[in-house]
Amino acid sequence: MSMPDLLQKADRERMKIRIDETAGFCFGVVRTINIAEDRLKSNEKKRNTYVLGSIIHNPKEIDRLENEGLSTITHEDFERIASEGAELIVRAHGEPPSTFQRADNLGLDLVDATCPLVTGLQNRVKRFYDKGFQIVIYGKANHPEVIGIRGTIADDCIIVSGVEEAKDKVTLDKQTVLFSQTTMEKPVYKEIKELLSKRVSELVEGGDTKDLFHAKNTLCKEVWGREQKVLEFARENDIVIFVAGRNSSNGKSLFKHMQSENQNMHYIEDAQEMQQSWFEGVQNVGITGATSTPLWYLKKVKDRIVEINLLISP
Repeated sequence: MSMPDLLQKADRERMKIRIDETAGFCFGVVRTINIAEDRLKSNEKKRNTYVLGSIIHNPKEIDRLENEGLSTITHEDFERIASEGAELIVRAHGEPPSTFQRADNLGLDLVDATCPLVTGLQNRVKRFYDKGFQIVIYGKANHPEVIGIRGTIADDCIIVSGVEEAKDKVTLDKQTVLFSQTTMEKPVYKEIKELLSKRVSELVEGGDTKDLFHAKNTLCKEVWGREQKVLEFARENDIVIFVAGRNSSNGKSLFKHMQSENQNMHYIEDAQEMQQSWFEGVQNVGITGATSTPLWYLKKVKDRIVEINLLISP
């Protein structure tokens, strides 16, 4: 081996690849995956097992579960699978009450794997709605979790995706309560809360506003609790490979958050997307992902880096 080759090899061997120790599924996703796996393993009647919509916003985990026998369906398939005597899993995002009622009417065996945090959020929204409050939800109107929340109150609510929409869409002419989709951004929630609170204070000219406006922080602590940790991880590495499904709200949020500390980041869904040029002159490589990204696939990304001889793992 020539001297230049030896030097290049030595440079590569000094490089480090590290998987973020805080990465992996959140509690709600772990619970849903466990329920699905248990149903697939203990299906004594050998019935087909389905999930309503993608069980998780990660195609690699979906593929793994499909290989074990789980199939994904939509609402249009209810009659067909009911005639099979199949069982249907409701994923962590939850569903509106109408879905449960329809399944019951069809005699469909439904397994509720809704994240307990989402179930609690639906119940809290319904309680305030029944008391006559105007409901404001910080979230994405067509996200499955928000669709489920909307369904609990006959879609009688205001959905805002940011501060500007809150300014334009929310009028405080009645008692109002602010909630959030569990996977949204904490700083934006705080801004919306402060905006609406200030508006109420101005309307009552400094009077007591506690009965007029409530803000309920229903963000998932596991999701926003990672924000500071991923910032530290971004600072500690020369390059960060961020692994998540393209449709992951949490993935998009965390990636954007980390870019404030490290611009040398790459969002991938598949290990094959990586390019050798990304790693030129790099000594520390970090691998992390969304709360819907399985740890087993982060390890595959690391293995792929080693495989293609981009870096040599210590």
